[in-house]
Amino acid sequence: MTDEKSPSERIEQETWARRAERELRSTVETQADEIKELRARARFYDSARTEPLKIPLWQVKPKIAPHVGTLIAQMTDWHLDEVVKPEEILGLNSYNRKIAHQRIQRWMEKVITLPRQYMQGIDIQGLVLPATGDLFTGDIHAELKESNADKLLASVLYWQEPIIAMLEMFEKEFPAVAVHAVVGNHGRLSDKPIFKGRVYDNVEWLFWSVIRDRLADRGSKVVINVSPSMDLNVPIYGRNHLLSHGDTFKGGTGISGAFAPLSLGAHRKGKRQGLAGMPMETMVIGHMHQIINIPGVIMGGTLKGYDEYAFGLNLPPDPNGAGQAMWISTPERAQALWMTVYVEDREAEGW
Repeated sequence: MTDEKSPSERIEQETWARRAERELRSTVETQADEIKELRARARFYDSARTEPLKIPLWQVKPKIAPHVGTLIAQMTDWHLDEVVKPEEILGLNSYNRKIAHQRIQRWMEKVITLPRQYMQGIDIQGLVLPATGDLFTGDIHAELKESNADKLLASVLYWQEPIIAMLEMFEKEFPAVAVHAVVGNHGRLSDKPIFKGRVYDNVEWLFWSVIRDRLADRGSKVVINVSPSMDLNVPIYGRNHLLSHGDTFKGGTGISGAFAPLSLGAHRKGKRQGLAGMPMETMVIGHMHQIINIPGVIMGGTLKGYDEYAFGLNLPPDPNGAGQAMWISTPERAQALWMTVYVEDREAEGW
């Protein structure tokens, strides 16, 4: 009996053999291509490693003359004579008249020293202080009347001497000093915000007007520009900075934070400024107690820091504490250097 395969078995075996041969040829061709690519890479690497190089000679242009610039240090939301008790806000901040004195002096020293320490090669031509409101905490709410360190008009008198001393120190350190002031909402004398005669109903207008006159009496050349409007245009190197307190921007406590009201407010003010023939490059505001620097908008923070109101709304505190915005502007750049001046010091303040 012979072991012969049936025709169908022989066909199947031949088919399998041809398929195996094709797969083998394909594998060989693939491996041959990979070997060819590896050899090409090896030649490229060897060429890149051994080919003579022609290194271009780069040079830094020699310094011809120092750049010029202006230091801009925002004064916003100091809320002088408000009292913040740390035990009411989980120890996140403390504020009173004594601490305000310390923070003002700390701020003044940093405004003078930080540009010298971190920016070389710029000749600072002067200091601009955008005072964007709420210098005093006022008594617009019953709880403030009960808890403030002093009555509003007494506060206005008390803080004249420290502010004059601060400005005269700046005058010694900078070639020129200018304060551009708009009023906030906390210094108002009316129960509710008003728009007609808004500035003249606010003690900040009175305070800065008196500071201007007292400095002039002392022979000072510090410029105090008190705006008769709730907004003020301040040109610096041809760029218009629009100063406003920011209390007319509503919202800011939602998940988007201050960015939603800022975007809408900047759009509306920008449109108004354009129609008035005074387009703004940057809007400089306060009010929301945050430090924000986005294209077209600067929000300057707060000297007071975190308080019971923010705590009650579950708003997050700045992890660096109370601070103020500061930057250097040059003819070439609106912000050649941005630096935040933080003024909180728990140990020195004793809380």
